[in-house]
Amino acid sequence: QLQLVESGGGLVQPGGSLRLSCAASRSLDYYVIGWFRQAPGKEREGVSCISSSGGSTNYADSVKGRFTISRDSAKNTVYLQMNSLKPEDTAIYYCAPICGDSHLYDFWGQGTQVIVSS
Repeated sequence: QLQLVESGGGLVQPGGSLRLSCAASRSLDYYVIGWFRQAPGKEREGVSCISSSGGSTNYADSVKGRFTISRDSAKNTVYLQMNSLKPEDTAIYYCAPICGDSHLYDFWGQGTQVIVSS
């Protein structure tokens, strides 16, 4: 089973930036990778996804123009650059080798907490 470890979360003021990392112990070259988030009391939702080649990306409407997903094959890592953060971005962020429906995956990691607050 592919193991992914999320990191890079923290406390940031509204308008600030964070870069999240999703790291694997082996190559991610053949995997799509999605970022998801779960806010307190809400279901896990998809945020962004990147194809195995990195040539195709997509974003939830709520983060378009603010978040950028990318991948570094040499480091077996997928990133989520988050700019212009808003309080409603507060959530635990997870990555997984899927895109779309979070119910299709059962092996979630610990995630990384993002808190946007003044």
